[in-house]
Amino acid sequence: MNLLASITWNISPEIFKIGPVAVRWYGLLFALGFIVGYQIMQRIFIAEKKTQKDLEALTMTMIIGTVVGARLGHCFFYEPSHYLANPLEILMVWKGGLASHGAGVGIFLSLLYYVRTRKGITTFWIFDRVVIGIALAAFFVRLGNFFNSEIVGKPASVAWSVIFTRVDLVPRHPSQLYEATAYLTVFLILFFMYRKLKSETPPGLLVGTFLSMVFGFRFIIEFFKDVQVDFERGMTLDMGQYLSIPFVIMGLIFIIMALKKKQNINISK
Repeated sequence: MNLLASITWNISPEIFKIGPVAVRWYGLLFALGFIVGYQIMQRIFIAEKKTQKDLEALTMTMIIGTVVGARLGHCFFYEPSHYLANPLEILMVWKGGLASHGAGVGIFLSLLYYVRTRKGITTFWIFDRVVIGIALAAFFVRLGNFFNSEIVGKPASVAWSVIFTRVDLVPRHPSQLYEATAYLTVFLILFFMYRKLKSETPPGLLVGTFLSMVFGFRFIIEFFKDVQVDFERGMTLDMGQYLSIPFVIMGLIFIIMALKKKQNINISK
């Protein structure tokens, strides 16, 4: 591999530090994802005449569901034996370890709870709209992973390979940027779909598109990632790919249901 043809990445994960408190790129980008997602949902809630109180309740529910789900997903999908033997470490989020599939499950369950506590908001109505912001938040999170020099790709000889000096001196696929680009693409598709359809969006269409595309991209990009945990070595597919398959299938089912419902409505007219 030609080291001179690779991009060297040695940016510190910390932006600055004041005493024991450090501001990190990952935390900043993670927070930015929530802030931008909130702005998107605020515009949607105003346009579709939902209340500010409903939006605030949604925000808190989403934050809790995302963080708890992502943390538990990492602990039990990737390192179950360690965390079952050391359960108190599950609470030590500051040590790192969040899983996007766990976040997906956490968001799904928290939104089901949210719908049960709000009047005038249905399950698919909220799912179809929150995924727009979630796709953009996922873009910011993967940028955070890039700044952290984590979730690195496999060794590569491509012209855009990156040497993460905080990991080793091996040129690698910038898999975090592959994923970030994919999620930004999904966001743009969902955003323009909603702008065109708005309140006429067939229930389940946007969330189905989100699930099938996000986790479809995730399945493909996993082929370019280095293994995250030792037990994945030698596996035909890694854990991220196995966990992506049910989400893709669910997304396709939602799309089919939405299109059939739209077709039936058009026929009845």
